[in-house]
Formats: sequence, structure tokens, C-alpha cells
Amino acid sequence: MSIYLTGLLWVGGAAIVAAVMAYLIRKYGELEGRSANNESAGQVFTIVGGLHAVLVAFVLIALFDAVTQAGEAAYREADGLVAATWASDSLSAETGEQVRNLSRDYAATVIDDEWPGMTQGTSFESSGWSQLDQLRRVVADAPTTDEWQVDRKAEAANQLWQVYQARQERLDAAGGGVSSVVWFVLIAGSVLAVCLPLLFGGARIRTHVLIVATLAATITLLLYAIYQLQNPFGGGAGVSPAAFEAAVERFG
Repeated sequence: MSIYLTGLLWVGGAAIVAAVMAYLIRKYGELEGRSANNESAGQVFTIVGGLHAVLVAFVLIALFDAVTQAGEAAYREADGLVAATWASDSLSAETGEQVRNLSRDYAATVIDDEWPGMTQGTSFESSGWSQLDQLRRVVADAPTTDEWQVDRKAEAANQLWQVYQARQERLDAAGGGVSSVVWFVLIAGSVLAVCLPLLFGGARIRTHVLIVATLAATITLLLYAIYQLQNPFGGGAGVSPAAFEAAVERFG
């Protein structure tokens, strides 16, 4: 099912449930003193709603930054791999061929073995680290005959170090997400923020029902966005392995 259709169902369902609750409470609940509670309930709602809005905004901004950083790390990793391969081409023909083959195998490992697990948010087994170590050893053991090859060898080694760092950032992003404690606070705060307006009174029941339903729909929409963005490589974020697919094409 499309994430947009799923989100619409969640948002619409929350709005309907909140509207029904607001209608039943206003229709059959105690009416005496309800309007007088507006001032005190409004003050509490301001505090609860304000704190909840700050938390939701903070989580969303952090997740947006995490998605951006994950995508940038993937491109740095793939670009560093290509740059190391091109630098190794200036060494011996044997070294250049070895580095090119190992780089192609590493990119295929990331695409075929690692990316599906990162998309699903599950653990996976991969030979990526050992392949990078093989690349490092091939470059380190490559013979040099002049100053130019020494510089190219140093450049290849430096690019491989960038690949190591970017790979670690990518794997850290895949293992991140929103902790259970934060989810508890988000959900509990959302319930409180929606329930407090049920205490409000007023002359028009339809307006009250519409206000509560709109509030519930908005909060649910934000929670759904957090849920979709908590894994940069899956859900609504969906950082793709396009950088590594492009790298494989460059390797020929």
C-alpha cells in the first residue's frame, strides 16, 4: 500500500475517532460548568500543547538532518571509491585491475547485500569491511617507480580512508531511529493534547467537533511523518543506492 494512502487512512481515522469522542462527550456529558472550564483548561492546553509542539519539531528537524546526512554519506562513499580506483589506475596495470575489480565487488555488495537490510531496518551480514580491507592492502602493497606514482598511491589511500569514514556514517544512520522512550513521550503527549480540548465548552457542538478533529488529524500527520523518516533508507525517506549504481557504471 502506498505510504500516502496509508497516511491518509491514519490521519482520517484519527480525525474520525476524535470527532466521535468530542460529539459524544458534548452530547451526553455533563454540561454544567463546562463553559467556565474554558479558561483553566485553555491554560493547561497551552502548556501541554506548546511543550509537545517543541518536542515534535525537534524530532522532525533531527530526522530531516539525518536523512540528508545519510544521503550525503552514501555519495561520499561511492565517489571516494571511484576516486581511489582512478588514482590506482596510475600505478601498475596489475594493481589498477585489482583495485577496479575489488571496488566493483564492494559496490555490488553494498547494493545487493546491505541495502535491502538497511531498507527494512534489519540486521544483515556483509563482506563489505573485509573487501575494503583488501582494497587497502592492495593499495598499500602497490610498487611505485617515480614521484608521480607515490602521489597517486597516497591519493588512493586517502580516498579509501574517506570511504571508510563515509561507510561508518551510513551504517550508523541505518541503525538509528527514534527510541522507544521518545515514542512513548510523543504518543502520550499527543493523547493529552487531543483530550484536553474535549473539556472545553461552547454553544456550537459542530464547531467544537471540527476543532478537535482537525487537531487530532494534524498531530497524527506529524507522528506519521516521524515514523516514515526514522529510517533514512526506508519508508518515506527512501535514500536509494543510486550513488553506488552510478559507481558501478563508471568502473565499466
